[in-house]
Amino acid sequence: MTIYNINLGIGWASSGVEYAQAYRASVFRDLGIPAKFIFTDMFQHENLEHLTANIGFSDDEIIWLYSYFTDIKIAPTSYPLSELENSFTLPVQSIDKAGNLWRYHFNEDFYANVSLCGPEDNYVQRVEYVSKGNLVRKDYYSYVKIFTEYYMPKDQKPQLIQRSFFNEDGSVAYEEYCEPEMSIFKFENKWCYGKEELVGYLLDCLALTRKDMILLDRATGIGQAVFDHKGQAALAVVIHAEHYNAKADEEDNILWNNYYEYQFTNADKVDAFIASTQVQKELLDEQFQHYTTHRPKIYAIPVGSLDKLRYPESQRVPYRMMTSSRLASEKHIDWLLQAVILAKKSLPQLTFDIYGEGGERNKLTKLISDAHAQDYIQLKGHQNLTEIYKDYALYLTASTSEGFGLTLLEAVGSGLPLIGLDVPYGNQTFIRHGENGLLLERQEPDNSQHMAQVFADAIVQYFQTMDADKAHAYSYQKAQAFLAHEVAKQWQDFIKEVLYD
Repeated sequence: MTIYNINLGIGWASSGVEYAQAYRASVFRDLGIPAKFIFTDMFQHENLEHLTANIGFSDDEIIWLYSYFTDIKIAPTSYPLSELENSFTLPVQSIDKAGNLWRYHFNEDFYANVSLCGPEDNYVQRVEYVSKGNLVRKDYYSYVKIFTEYYMPKDQKPQLIQRSFFNEDGSVAYEEYCEPEMSIFKFENKWCYGKEELVGYLLDCLALTRKDMILLDRATGIGQAVFDHKGQAALAVVIHAEHYNAKADEEDNILWNNYYEYQFTNADKVDAFIASTQVQKELLDEQFQHYTTHRPKIYAIPVGSLDKLRYPESQRVPYRMMTSSRLASEKHIDWLLQAVILAKKSLPQLTFDIYGEGGERNKLTKLISDAHAQDYIQLKGHQNLTEIYKDYALYLTASTSEGFGLTLLEAVGSGLPLIGLDVPYGNQTFIRHGENGLLLERQEPDNSQHMAQVFADAIVQYFQTMDADKAHAYSYQKAQAFLAHEVAKQWQDFIKEVLYD
């Protein structure tokens, strides 16, 4: 038995989907259940292994669509610069060095840009060959050359026309011809027309049996291929976000989220759906019964777990607050920042730390500076927060939608009360209004000044009227159900029921 988890991409600033998969991998590891995680995006600017290892995957758990048909293993980049230099067929006239980007000049019309990585920038990640001002080729490496891209100029821009994917010995495993509409993949005895056919071919090669299971985490562009080529394996669809458009909801019609529409429309071919919260599971049950003739099995399994509850070594610092998320507009960190500035007038002891990175950093930095709030509001960047939550008194979140909210789970696991909006599904799962925090009404359309005031009033209300000790205790109680052994049992029961009952 193997569980194959299918996703599209992953990055340095991964989304909740990838972190959910990493949590799941650790659960399966502990249970001794073989699992593979398939990524189907093309990775050019970074070795996939660096991204997957960064959030806790093991190399042998990863399948990359494009390297699967070769004998090259998932591994960190370790191709020596010296080997690349020895492979040059022309003498090097000069070298320009700028950090981890070196340019090798062979003559006045031909040079190579070499992108380096590693602890001393001594490994080759990518090489770009430029002739007479035109990009002609790119080579990509891990411990050997993985693939090569060939370019030709069109409208004064380089156009990708072909990729060759290699085996360890340098032989060509297969080729991709890159057309504007779609790619065509040529194997020794097979042609795949388009990426969906390539995904289907990979699944066919896996020779899935009724003892195997597919967990489909993302389906955009590949959903039909997965459904058509799953073989005898059980198919479960994991729901990571809001699954429908509430504003377009009508008595006799529902508008599913585009990311899940294909899966829901073909629910008769799905063995199970997995929501991350009981609230979403129950709603989805009701919607299938009301709007469709499908009656699929729907489970609620958390996308994260806690290895233990964490308690502060000393007394928490009063009035010390935090939040953690991508610094993105939909997280509305600016509402929280303005709220703290307003609440500070009533509670001068307040401090607020913001963890995370993202595109809103410069905007938030300016807001803090303009308000002269640097002494009590700080951007702390991306950090491992495992042992940090417990040192705070209150957690704030202004996200208008959380499918689950791993940071919310980690916060309650460290006994933190929370203040957030009364929106699906994470806040409604982890916050009990008046017990371990406050759920706030969201008024649409969003008005930043109004929401800042609403949060400011809630902060003042919490610190002036609620019993902090009881709130901490309730959060710890809430977190008990999400301890690792509890989540592991849910996965065990799910696999047993879907595969064997």
